[in-house]
Amino acid sequence: MKKIFPLFALLLIQQASAQTPQKMDFETYNPVSTLVVPEHKPMRSKFPFIDIHNHQFSMPTMDLGGLIKDMDKLNMAIMVNLSGQSGDNIIKSVGNIKANYPSRFIVFANVDFSGVGSPDWGKKAAQQLEDDVKNGARGLKIYKNLGLSVKDVDGKRVKVDDPRLNPIWDKCAALKIPVLIHTADPKSFWDPVDDKNERWLEIVTHPNRKRGPDNPAPFEDLIQEQQKMFRNNPKTTYIAAHFGWLPNDLARLSKLLDELPNVVVEFGAVIAELGRQPKMAKQFFAKYQDRILFGKDSWVPEEYATYFRVLETEDEYFPYHKKYHAFWRMYGLGLPDNILKKVYYDNAARLLKISK
Repeated sequence: MKKIFPLFALLLIQQASAQTPQKMDFETYNPVSTLVVPEHKPMRSKFPFIDIHNHQFSMPTMDLGGLIKDMDKLNMAIMVNLSGQSGDNIIKSVGNIKANYPSRFIVFANVDFSGVGSPDWGKKAAQQLEDDVKNGARGLKIYKNLGLSVKDVDGKRVKVDDPRLNPIWDKCAALKIPVLIHTADPKSFWDPVDDKNERWLEIVTHPNRKRGPDNPAPFEDLIQEQQKMFRNNPKTTYIAAHFGWLPNDLARLSKLLDELPNVVVEFGAVIAELGRQPKMAKQFFAKYQDRILFGKDSWVPEEYATYFRVLETEDEYFPYHKKYHAFWRMYGLGLPDNILKKVYYDNAARLLKISK
């Protein structure tokens, strides 16, 4: 009997192998769930929304008509282009918008951090920002290069809370414009790439995203720098992009928001984190319903459906649109209409001074 059983098992394995693809790995294994539950797949948001986090680098010269058609399909009322750059690019982008669709787009300016540490750098940067606002910019976007790759004239890393940047934050407060800032990346990018890292697949398929304590600083250092900057500039309104990279620790993010009334958040690229903790996330949205903005980050129209489904429905166990980014299944929060309207439109409209 002992000899027969291994032979029988081997035959079963060979039979199974003959019926399945020979080259099967984790990246290609993507089973369809057999779970039978109600499904709702909204392709259009229930209420008009403002996307506070988008990027359109060619806005100065692009034909906006095609963009408007896609926005209308989604029910996107206003797109905020965070990639306005500065100077002539702001002038051209705003000109293109005013000449064609003046109520559908908003542009944020960007800061050129080259030369930090040179005489009067902060004063000059603040003046350029003021000029950009006079030319139509409605806010300031800070990319993650601040803290990661920006260096001063001496070749040293410029920290997010570097006091030499204070003239910029002071100018934003004086002009009453918000600062949308992206600092760091998911903490898992700093963790060992092993069987304990839930972003293993993302890192091995996108190895340039891997970081470490010296590349260029630990995750926690970067987060603390950002939060120190928030505290040091209470008159400046900050929009913490990607939930401040704390969407997987809403209790910690809650403490931050309780402490700092000048900070609001947006959930671009982290909707999968919210969808896997529907109870905790729904409580968070209820508590901070006046301080959460809709953001997507990348302009891929078909991906917005995932956001609508998480926010609006009570669907169970459905996939994210990029397996390498989130291999887990999600659940809908089923937010009530009054909160949806705030998150979709009212909160951003108030911040950007948009009248209905």
